[in-house]
Amino acid sequence: MTPAGLPTRQAADWIDRRDARLRILAASGFALVTLGLDTLPGQLLALTLAVALAAASGMRARELTHHLAALEGVILILLLSLPFTVPGRTIFELGPLAATAEGLRLALTILLRSNAILLVLLALVGTLEPVVFGHALARLGVPEKLVHLLLMTVRQIHLIGAESQRLRQAMRARAFVPRSDLHTWRSYAWLIGMLLVRSLTRAQRILEAMRCRGFHGRLYLLDSTVWTPGDTIAALGLALPLAGLPLLDHLLR
Repeated sequence: MTPAGLPTRQAADWIDRRDARLRILAASGFALVTLGLDTLPGQLLALTLAVALAAASGMRARELTHHLAALEGVILILLLSLPFTVPGRTIFELGPLAATAEGLRLALTILLRSNAILLVLLALVGTLEPVVFGHALARLGVPEKLVHLLLMTVRQIHLIGAESQRLRQAMRARAFVPRSDLHTWRSYAWLIGMLLVRSLTRAQRILEAMRCRGFHGRLYLLDSTVWTPGDTIAALGLALPLAGLPLLDHLLR
């Protein structure tokens, strides 16, 4: 089952059958290549490839739009501010403000790069189960302590959410109605404080339970991932556009 907040797909597809390590490496490689593209045609091509990959992965259009909308809200601020704050050749004036071609180009560059990278991350990495993602990071050489921290956070974060829900229900049972006044802010401060205290208490109980089961500072990874010939073929297929994008960008430069 896909955790809440992560994109889902309509059905199992060819991406789901690929090794998680390949998906992480491919998404990381695409992000690095896209960040190095300087020409607008090269960035448009990267965005086109990202859209095609997202479509081929079977991602739901509603969830994809939801995730992109969160990014576009930030990008919109840049689109409105960068043309008037970056020095360069003036293309039009709006009162005392002058928009420059360099600022507009920088805003478009950020827009194309960020959307392309986000689409690929959602298509390749976004639907990985957190435990599978953590194990893949460990197999790729990420320090074990960081992997353990990720796995434990994923395992326990829903408990903190449930505790927060219980505290909110207790506040509503006492006729609490949020308003824009000092009492409301003081109540929310107490809510956050109690949530931190109860989270610390629960963490201590979990640590004691782990020690009773022989925990001595290391979590063993018991996954059984196997690199298949299909993963090799997919890696070669993904390497072609990753190598072609910077080459095309260099030719267009």
